Amino acid sequence: MPKKYLKKILDARVYEVAVETPLQLAPTLSKRFNNQIFLKREDLQAVHSFKLRGAYNKMAQLSQQQKQAGVICASAGNHAQGVALSAKKLGIKATIVMPKTTPAIKISAVRDLGGKAVLIGDTFDEAFQHSLKLAQEKQLTYVHPYDDADVIAGQGTVAVEMLRQHPGKIDAIFVPVGGGGLIAGIAAYVKFVRPDIKIIGVESDESACLTAAMKHGRRVTLPQVGIFADGIAVAQIGKEPFRIIKSTVDQVITVSSDEICAAIKDIFDDTRSIAEPAGATAVAGMKKYINQHQISDQTMLVIESGANLNFDRLRHIAERAELGEKREAIICVTIPEKPGSFKAFCNALGKRNITEFNYRFSQNKDAQIFVGVQLPEHHPDSPNEKTLLLNSLGEKGYPVVDLSDNEVAKLHTRYMVGGHTDQIENEQVFRFEFPERPGALSSFLNTLGQTWNISMFHYRNHGAAYGRVLVGIQAPKKDQKKLDQFLKKTGYPYQMETDNDAYKLFLG
Repeated sequence: MPKKYLKKILDARVYEVAVETPLQLAPTLSKRFNNQIFLKREDLQAVHSFKLRGAYNKMAQLSQQQKQAGVICASAGNHAQGVALSAKKLGIKATIVMPKTTPAIKISAVRDLGGKAVLIGDTFDEAFQHSLKLAQEKQLTYVHPYDDADVIAGQGTVAVEMLRQHPGKIDAIFVPVGGGGLIAGIAAYVKFVRPDIKIIGVESDESACLTAAMKHGRRVTLPQVGIFADGIAVAQIGKEPFRIIKSTVDQVITVSSDEICAAIKDIFDDTRSIAEPAGATAVAGMKKYINQHQISDQTMLVIESGANLNFDRLRHIAERAELGEKREAIICVTIPEKPGSFKAFCNALGKRNITEFNYRFSQNKDAQIFVGVQLPEHHPDSPNEKTLLLNSLGEKGYPVVDLSDNEVAKLHTRYMVGGHTDQIENEQVFRFEFPERPGALSSFLNTLGQTWNISMFHYRNHGAAYGRVLVGIQAPKKDQKKLDQFLKKTGYPYQMETDNDAYKLFLG
């Protein structure tokens, strides 16, 4: 089957708008992981993403009648820009349906290129359904972002360039996965020309549709998709990509948002470029693969697939990068509430760098302090620094709770002021998520209405695709069923956090 795609990829018309991007050595990553690591810099395309390749190859082969009808597509942003630029080059009218959560930088880019941007829904799949409806109503030519043979062939030209740019030994190629068009194109070409090279897909664990499909042996639709890595936030792998992937991809890895943030920092350190979350996903997967398999002295090629990132998201990414790299521990430590306790605790930490230190007087006996501690880089053959820290404090008599993987602590508690109170009864705590866009917080508050007394509230806009809120609601046990029904009716994803350590230790 890859042979069928070989000619399509070699004949693909991409260089009328795309450029051959460099395959660049990442010296810092290479030294750190003791492997030869190269980044395929697709962020350097005119639209800062590889998506231009597939979009143009598809549109350049349309009939005159199809071109005159105009084209339409759905996209979380990068395919949209590829279609818009291709349409401008070919003199075609383009309608782009995008989720309302799409970063503003991508929406502006589409409009600047002459495309008509239609904002619908909160996810790619909602935008996709609306685009199909518009295509039928207005008889527009559809340009699918990944489930199309010509689009897949266009993306496959990335592989042609990589094998030409590095004709020597290659052990593995790491590719980010959303709908599957890029990895299908790369795998189809590489497995025909160099079948010895491993093709490894990398997904966000919030949208791991290929992992689910591989597990079940068929395409499945994820019930919910997180869109931190909006460029690969797809609920179901494409039909044609999956047909190719099944026989050509060696492994699929999932990575967390924090691991992606750490990878964005890695790319910046080596290239001084800022990848978007989807663009850095393959780097995060490569790091995980090397650590899991204790690999050294191999050659790894990694796709840096895009760099369309809203500037205001950098704050959140920078904050989470150290956690993703396991270079920061977030802990709660109990110390005596008496003079000299802070000094004694700092001495107990030794020469470790403190990144955060939060405290508020609560009672006369003990004090709970919220502490961030920077950890040195962890090597596989050395003891875990966080474990050493926790054990050391425990041996010195300090009760410690590790909050490094506690979302309430990382998203809310560390930014909240105040402390414990004995004035609130029957408080229950919930963590909500809602799509981030103008007016989203007001809509959320209006949904909560005036039925219940809100005893605690924390929200912080950090440029992410989803807003996150921690809410305290006063509700006696007799009203529990009524409260449960009310929360379900809001339509917002939520989870109860009343028993969360970060809440109980600092706020409850």
